Amino acid sequence: MAQTYQRIDRISEEVRREVDRIIRDELHDPRIDGTFSITRADVTRDLRYAKIYVSVLEDDKRAPFLAACKSAAGYIRRALGKEMIIRTAPELIFVEDNNIAYGVHIAKVLRDVQATEHHEEEEETENAGDDSEE
Repeated sequence: MAQTYQRIDRISEEVRREVDRIIRDELHDPRIDGTFSITRADVTRDLRYAKIYVSVLEDDKRAPFLAACKSAAGYIRRALGKEMIIRTAPELIFVEDNNIAYGVHIAKVLRDVQATEHHEEEEETENAGDDSEE
């Protein structure tokens, strides 16, 4: 049973790598540019479906990118079938993954909080210096 999950994990990772390569190298759609990442692929145990998680950093390019991937899913699936040694290529389902964008947002919030705290510490130090001069 554990070997089955390891096999599925290996296949999922291979699908992720190949789909990323196919999109970058073979698709010539103007809606697709280099600001995306295929973060993960989850292949079902029966190898019929693969959920492909896509992260696009720019908000205005996210919907067109997903639309381009969904419209090219058949082509990507055929190219995947030629590259991988499995009986049938899984049907690809593209899903938006917000984890990277969420991580960038959290990092920005933390920087802002840190900058605010640093500014407040400087003001306290200046105010303490003013009190000692009186």
